[in-house]
Amino acid sequence: MVLPLVFDGHAVAASESNNQISTLINQFKLPKSSTVQLIETVGLFVGGIIFCIVLDRWFSQRSAQSSSTPLAEQARRLKQLKIGYPEGMTNLEVLRDQGLLENRLRPYGLIITWTSFLSASALIEALSNGTIDFCGGGGTASIFSQAADHVFVRVAKEKYTAPKGQAILVPEDSPIQTLADLKGKKIAFDKGSSAHYILVRSLAKVGLDFNDIEPVYLTQPEALPRFRRGELDAWVIWVPYTATLARSTYPGRSITDLESIFGDKASVEVPTYYYAIPELVRDYPDLLKVILEEVNEAGTWAKRQELEAVQRLAKHHEIDPYIVELLQKHSGERAIIPIDDQSLNALQHQANIFRDLNLIPERVNVKDGTYSLQTKQNWTY
Repeated sequence: MVLPLVFDGHAVAASESNNQISTLINQFKLPKSSTVQLIETVGLFVGGIIFCIVLDRWFSQRSAQSSSTPLAEQARRLKQLKIGYPEGMTNLEVLRDQGLLENRLRPYGLIITWTSFLSASALIEALSNGTIDFCGGGGTASIFSQAADHVFVRVAKEKYTAPKGQAILVPEDSPIQTLADLKGKKIAFDKGSSAHYILVRSLAKVGLDFNDIEPVYLTQPEALPRFRRGELDAWVIWVPYTATLARSTYPGRSITDLESIFGDKASVEVPTYYYAIPELVRDYPDLLKVILEEVNEAGTWAKRQELEAVQRLAKHHEIDPYIVELLQKHSGERAIIPIDDQSLNALQHQANIFRDLNLIPERVNVKDGTYSLQTKQNWTY
């Protein structure tokens, strides 16, 4: 009887001790829902760390891969890309102002510089002497440059030329009313530019010869003050001096423009080309592709902006519906296209006219592969 009592006493003591421990544990025990939340939080934290590690390794591998791509290698070799542009060339001005090319090529450490020129002829000459690597400008200038043995390659062309983008202006009070009235008159234009070709074709429409007028060779900035002073009878001008918002207060009135001269063939007859040094075409093809992609992007962006501006004006002012319709049609299209036979045939026609007028020393072949790159690349992402 004593032993059971002893063991029962120990059992009671042990039971009381266990109850105290259980009570103590229960005081620190979290509710079931809190435990689940804690486990989830810790799991998310650990998972986040693992995800960051994996993502960092992925970016590192991607960076390593991108740094070894042909584009990266070409950008490192070139080190600096020098771009030239004529004032008023929308696509290149947007490309520069928006920094599209810099953003695309910044990871490769390529430095990009921009230089403006007064004319397309000066631009192509700068290509030939190595001052710049890439530029854009009128197609006519390339004919004179090719005849002068300048070194360059035509690499792309703008898809559309603005139908009102170039014109022949006369003073507001001038007695000149038609193209036929230009006979014997003093006419200013930039020699070897598209304005030169437009004048030749305009005169031919009314049976006049180039020798029937008095040519005054001036760049547009040079011609502007002289036209204002009334020292010129007429002036063949191009963007940004045509009848746009930029020259709404500009003196003079138009007696003809691209649309009235060439109709819907203006984009073929008076093209805008993009040019590069032969080395850029030969040794840096991936880099050239990126340049043209971003030029295309800039041109598409510019069309959308122009359309939006015209649509806003159309609500308050009378605007030719044809202009709005044309912008709507072109706003979503590619800005530049590859050089094809049609564009080169038209350029060859220009070259033949200038040779027949003895304005270039010999006939040139614009399809010469040294000067024109024909490719099916569309320069889209």
